Amino acid sequence: MAAHAQAGRGKAPVQAGGCPEVLARAPEELICQPLRRIGEGIGKVVYASQHWVVKRERSRREIIALIVLWRILAKAARLLPARLRDRLLSRPSRLIRLLRVMIEAAMMIAPRGVWLSRRIYQIWKNYRSRDRRGERLANTYLAGTSLVPRTIRFPPARVQVGGWPGWLVVCEATERVEATLYDRLAELAGTSRFDEVERWLDRYLELRQAGWSHGLFSLDAHLKNFGVCGDRIVLLDSGGLTNRWSEVESYLAQGAKEAQPHLRLGLGKLLERRPDIAERFNARWKAIVNRAQVRRRWPEHLAS
Repeated sequence: MAAHAQAGRGKAPVQAGGCPEVLARAPEELICQPLRRIGEGIGKVVYASQHWVVKRERSRREIIALIVLWRILAKAARLLPARLRDRLLSRPSRLIRLLRVMIEAAMMIAPRGVWLSRRIYQIWKNYRSRDRRGERLANTYLAGTSLVPRTIRFPPARVQVGGWPGWLVVCEATERVEATLYDRLAELAGTSRFDEVERWLDRYLELRQAGWSHGLFSLDAHLKNFGVCGDRIVLLDSGGLTNRWSEVESYLAQGAKEAQPHLRLGLGKLLERRPDIAERFNARWKAIVNRAQVRRRWPEHLAS
């Protein structure tokens, strides 16, 4: 899973890029009405007003409960009916939240050694490390560029949110995207606007190359981790970012063995009716996402 903003129809009257703007107070729309829960991931829950998004960081117990839950579901997936399996594994749902709360309750009762195995602890530790590093890299190298949503900061403000915990204290908000890239592509494919699907896929590859020029590479390039703002694509989840060339080389070496990269990006069902588009995209991906091309765009002083 990846924390992401789902489709929102209101557009913020802002320009792309620009350094985080400091405001004297939070925007009125954040504090005058409850914010709607629009997405969630392993580490964050996302709430939004018409133009802005705020995030709640999950507690350690919540994150570990989700890791335990997803491991259980992954093992039991083949035993579940196809429709239920797709519903559970494709997106967060009330049933997932209920199961997570039940696991959290069990964690409070059962001895630590029962639920916190070495494997679970290592997954949590790796997630926390990767998430913090990705956020730090995005703040350092991408803030003020058109590759990420605009960010505003303001004095701490209490905002109401739908569902638990009912309210949050926040001091930062980001521009709300119109949709995740995956949702935009699904909408276009559903209405057979496949020419536009190809254009957005080209923009996605252009975005990736722009990131390489900053010395950053996304190891988790699923289309739900990117959003649409006007005619541009922005990075929503920085958890997969790395600036370590050794990690990039390892990723590219594994990817070179893939015959159909579009499947790993979640495009299988969307392009099922247009195998020609899938074939063209796979060819472009292989021509661009490889060691020689990434190395050519990578800052010289970082490629070591």
